[in-house]
Amino acid sequence: MKLEQPISVEEIATLIQARIVGNKTAKVTHLKEIHKVVPGCLMFVDNEKYYTRAIFSSAAAIIIDKEVEFPADKALLIVEHPFEAYNQLARHFSPFQVLSQHISPTAKIGKNTVIEPGAIVGNHVTIGDNCLVRSNTVLLDHTKIGNNVIIHANCSIGNDAFYMNKKADQTYQRWHSIGRVVIEDDVEIGAGCTIDRGVSGDTIIGEGTKIDNLVHIGHGVVLGKHCLLAAQVGIAGKTTVQDHVTIYGQVGISKSLVIGEGATIWAKTGVN
Repeated sequence: MKLEQPISVEEIATLIQARIVGNKTAKVTHLKEIHKVVPGCLMFVDNEKYYTRAIFSSAAAIIIDKEVEFPADKALLIVEHPFEAYNQLARHFSPFQVLSQHISPTAKIGKNTVIEPGAIVGNHVTIGDNCLVRSNTVLLDHTKIGNNVIIHANCSIGNDAFYMNKKADQTYQRWHSIGRVVIEDDVEIGAGCTIDRGVSGDTIIGEGTKIDNLVHIGHGVVLGKHCLLAAQVGIAGKTTVQDHVTIYGQVGISKSLVIGEGATIWAKTGVN
């Protein structure tokens, strides 16, 4: 998530009661998970297996549970529980907003776009021109939709990511999702589909892609341009599907993979 304006690490340290080591003048422009790091971002790490990847990433600041060697231009924010501190910041900068109307007054809807009865348009949703949103579809907060998009009945778009942090006592705590769903121009989405927003970045449905009924797209998936997905396909979080890919019915694709441009995946395939 990109912040509305850069925030100093000293201000962030105050919010989460962290001890700063390193560059106290650093500015943070984004909140990101380790898989979606961009220059200037703040991320967290709480597993030694990922320390090196985090420390030598392009992140400006890292929430971590102990002091380690790191490049001089970075800032470490030392706390006992990094995940909880990150989640606290996510809620602070992107708090939950109750939707009190079927179409939020903060939504922006383009020319000649039709929203059928029973559809829900959430806070800060943007919909382009010449779109059709069929009955009982739900477009949740910060979803962004291009022009000439058709979304059939009973879709749910912009749901929180199914992304859990496993605790020492074997229980799970949900990450607070601060990403979006972005649907580009000329996309068609069949009835009963679900598309989760990213944990910290965007889930993207590329221009001209056509999706059949009952398809699930997980958090942070990047689906390329002019793809075809048949019914009951499921794609797990952070996977990238490149352009012009055809995926037949009941295919299951695991997380964090790349499906190359022009690939065809036959029905009932499991991609591990």
